[in-house]
Amino acid sequence: MFGERLGLVCDYWTALATAGVERGLIGPREVPRLWERHILNCAVVGELIGEGASVVDIGSGAGLPGIPLALARPDLRVTLVEPLLRRTVFLKEFIDAAGLAITVVRGRAEQPGVIREAGGADVVTSRAVAPLARLAEWSVPLLRDHGHMLALKGSSVGEELERDRAAVERVGAGNFAVLECGAGLVATPTVVLSAERLKRSERPSKRPKKRIRGEGRAER
Repeated sequence: MFGERLGLVCDYWTALATAGVERGLIGPREVPRLWERHILNCAVVGELIGEGASVVDIGSGAGLPGIPLALARPDLRVTLVEPLLRRTVFLKEFIDAAGLAITVVRGRAEQPGVIREAGGADVVTSRAVAPLARLAEWSVPLLRDHGHMLALKGSSVGEELERDRAAVERVGAGNFAVLECGAGLVATPTVVLSAERLKRSERPSKRPKKRIRGEGRAER
């Protein structure tokens, strides 16, 4: 999965297991399952992303899924968006030490400055950030038309989509799909909700249907 970059992935594991735990970015109980549950679980999402795509990872935290994606797919142009200073410091320290071409933007995804700096992306990723309706409000404005929101979710994603579908459609997304990544590579495939940013002309009309004059009147 990582080829010649496996050594850098091991360095990332070490950073998560040491500084990540010490700074409260990763819980100590997560260390034994960092490989399968966190690093590999995120890297396999690269199956869904086209060659040379620009990827914005919102609420990146300790760099998941953005850093594993960048390590597995050096062709991707990855930007990590994270509001908390201690997390961005951790991200920049690892990125600089590893010599990776990853951009870190400190801020919230919905802030105009972040949208100006990171917007127009082919793909926006997220993992354990927020419920779907709010996540779409943050993700869709960062996408170009026909770009894709890829939200790493759990097994209940179908129920979440059913609950929040109308809210997600209101911010301009459609063409939903629940996908699995990593079959044959990881013990438990990663579940991803994909949604596409539609052009305004492709979105369902929000205007109520005009009533035709005389419609509903009884025939004489």
